[in-house]
Amino acid sequence: MTMTMKIILKEIGVRRVRRSCCEMIELGAGARARSQFVSFLRSVVAAVGLMGSIWAQIPLMTTDGFAVPQAGKIFSFPRDHGSHPEFKIEWWYVTGHVFTAGAGSRRFGFQATFFRQAAPDHTTQLQLAHMAIIDVSTGKFLHQERLNRAGWDAMAKTETLDVRQGNWSLRLSDPAAPAGAERFELQGGVQAEAALTLTLVPAKPLVVFGENGVSRKGAAPTAASHYLTFPRLRAEGRLTLGTQQLAVRGEAWMDHEISSSQLDANQVGWDWAGVQFHDGRELMLYQLRTREGGVDPASSLTWVAADGTTSQKKFTWEVLDTWKSLATGAVYPARVALATTDPMTGAAVRYTFEPLASDQELKGRLGGIAYWEGACRVRDATGRDVGSAYMEFTGYAAELKL
Repeated sequence: MTMTMKIILKEIGVRRVRRSCCEMIELGAGARARSQFVSFLRSVVAAVGLMGSIWAQIPLMTTDGFAVPQAGKIFSFPRDHGSHPEFKIEWWYVTGHVFTAGAGSRRFGFQATFFRQAAPDHTTQLQLAHMAIIDVSTGKFLHQERLNRAGWDAMAKTETLDVRQGNWSLRLSDPAAPAGAERFELQGGVQAEAALTLTLVPAKPLVVFGENGVSRKGAAPTAASHYLTFPRLRAEGRLTLGTQQLAVRGEAWMDHEISSSQLDANQVGWDWAGVQFHDGRELMLYQLRTREGGVDPASSLTWVAADGTTSQKKFTWEVLDTWKSLATGAVYPARVALATTDPMTGAAVRYTFEPLASDQELKGRLGGIAYWEGACRVRDATGRDVGSAYMEFTGYAAELKL
């Protein structure tokens, strides 16, 4: 079932209720009009009953006692920017492209991800964090991981956004900031080689991906997440590289996913991309790969219009080149072609994603999961530069289990 109760009532019900009511008025509420109206109401009740039975199949808890994302959740902020320990898995993820000012401007890509995973005993929270910076001018890729149990050196608050891993942090400037008034502060770095401090201000509203508040990741009832995204934030701050102090500004993307099972049993990993087009629109896609080498039907592509409205489209994802890691032996996609439909024009479009450096692999030595997470340039079918992106490839070094 791909239509939610909300869509049924909005797209079918409202129009038919309005028409039926008008008929009843015009016909003096005669027998024919009343009969048609009653018939319609019965069809709505049947549809609602069917949807109720579909959603009733979604359990409230996993077999190991963690919460499962439920349709119709009403999000409340700043609370839902914070941690949700009743769920097993959660992450706050920021990527972006920033530039120095003036002549000879330098370009950098960055990633900052804070993970929280509950242990089977439900009382222990593991906190993992990744930081990465790519200097596009040199191709030098710096990255670092940290792993701690929740405590004095690592934490994720529940009442607002405030996640920390040592001196790395992502938090709301005002812990009580309501929806629409957020400003975020990101502080991170890589060993003694780099430090990054950025202020992030949303340039457009928060997007909740999926249907009725739930992003499906497979046929299994528990394979789903609450997927909250700021698809475009203005980023401004300072990047320190060795002795260099660089003022930078650019744009960032911020995800917050909450789940207890990100994959179906037959899935081995995913290919993900978040695109910021120069025309003010964004695109997010994930392709879920199966053990047999296929693509799961739950794979999804969503456009975000300039006004923040969303639309889903079908897509194909073609690997044009690959890159092999000398560290892990994994062979990752490199250049990738995306074919889909532009919702603004209705025309077929094709984009090519070109990594700004081949080696942007995080080796997973602490967390046990190696994956490729990289800054990319996006070109249209004519070769024109039309946007910036980050791509993520998981499950290539080893089958992913989340």
